Amino acid sequence: MTRHVPALVVGGGISGLVCAHALQKAGIEVLLVEASPRTGGVIHSVVRDGFLLELGPQSFAGTAQLRTLCAELGIADQLLEAPPRAPRYVLINGVLQPVPLSPPAFFLSPLINGSTKWALLRDIFGKSVPPDTDESVAALVRRKFSNQLLDRLVGPFVSGVYAGDPEKLSMRSAFPQLHEAEKTAGSIVRGMLRLAKSKKGPRERPTLNTFRDGNETLVRALANNLGSAIRTQMCAASIYRQNDGSFHLSLEGSSSDSFVAKSVILATPTDVTGKLLAQLDSSFESLLTSVEYAAVAVVSLGYRKNEVGHGLDGFGFLVPRSSGLHVLGTVWNSSLFPGRAPEGQVLLTTFVGGATDPFAAKLTREELSNLVHCEIGPLLSIKANPRFSNVTIWPRALPQYNLGHGKRLAATAGNLARFPGLVLTGNYLHGPAIGSCVEQALTVAEEVRMQLEK
Repeated sequence: MTRHVPALVVGGGISGLVCAHALQKAGIEVLLVEASPRTGGVIHSVVRDGFLLELGPQSFAGTAQLRTLCAELGIADQLLEAPPRAPRYVLINGVLQPVPLSPPAFFLSPLINGSTKWALLRDIFGKSVPPDTDESVAALVRRKFSNQLLDRLVGPFVSGVYAGDPEKLSMRSAFPQLHEAEKTAGSIVRGMLRLAKSKKGPRERPTLNTFRDGNETLVRALANNLGSAIRTQMCAASIYRQNDGSFHLSLEGSSSDSFVAKSVILATPTDVTGKLLAQLDSSFESLLTSVEYAAVAVVSLGYRKNEVGHGLDGFGFLVPRSSGLHVLGTVWNSSLFPGRAPEGQVLLTTFVGGATDPFAAKLTREELSNLVHCEIGPLLSIKANPRFSNVTIWPRALPQYNLGHGKRLAATAGNLARFPGLVLTGNYLHGPAIGSCVEQALTVAEEVRMQLEK
């Protein structure tokens, strides 16, 4: 049986869920199909042995769009905010050093030497022009600042956001605002200040959030709101365009159905999207499947509080690749949000692998748990083995906005222009953060609404 719907969303991660929600809210009949048994993708919260675990992202930056969405879903009262002044640390010469979070703190910090501080001043008062060719994050930092800044701050930050390699990440794709700042103002610092001043409305204080019962609260609320408009364990097997411009999709899974939709929104990873769209144009596959993904292991360990010598006052720490350790960084979950660990215990979540260490995520769960304990134990003066361990391995955790990413997306967009009604959304387009995915999904939903109402 073939069913006709105005809009069909393929993929039930945060991007697909938000897009479907916005379309439904606009009064458009929408159907969302997801290949796995659950929606939410990497956003997955579970409770085990009294520990509230995030198997994917540990928290998210609060944005205006996210707060509005939470209010619409009736979950705004469940939001938690991390202590705004929680210090962050970076591992330098075996010691956790606080990261300077303001310009005065930066210039007073022993983390960075005098020549790097002078380079920052040179950027503030001087002028530079970015190259015409795509430039890596590492190349820009060396050109403008120093190897020390790259190793001690920028590299760890890139690991925290993308689990990426700064030698490969494209500056203009991964951090477009910084690239544009130098391009328009001749200075990254002046350009960013100018951008901040140009924003309309009251200036919002950045926040770090989760929900009382975990990040999956948002996913569950979206799914509940969509109700019967969601079908899980169904994947798109084929697609073709009909003579009237609509799209015919055949689905396989718990039931084999076909759908005809005026608009199809693909919120799937690039490998799935590329292979499906290759049925319309073979060039889609080479463009999209060439986007690399970083594998990441999420290792959560629980300890008795009195067995951890470090005070764990803060957000956690990041680890430069020059340290020789496998861990990318550790979040002190129980220090940031209440209810993450049983009374008298602490929960520490560590990330291993990423683009710079792809083989680490291929270790067994037991090996990963032991590796993390051995590497963070001396740093935090941990005196005993963990009382609790949970390991989740994501083989394709985060898309890599590597050199040439912008050209690939532009070529993809050019191809899509030949197929009105076919649109893409996902974490490989405008940033992997939850807030970025929400913003882009809302934009796509509005574009679809306008197209359907023509």
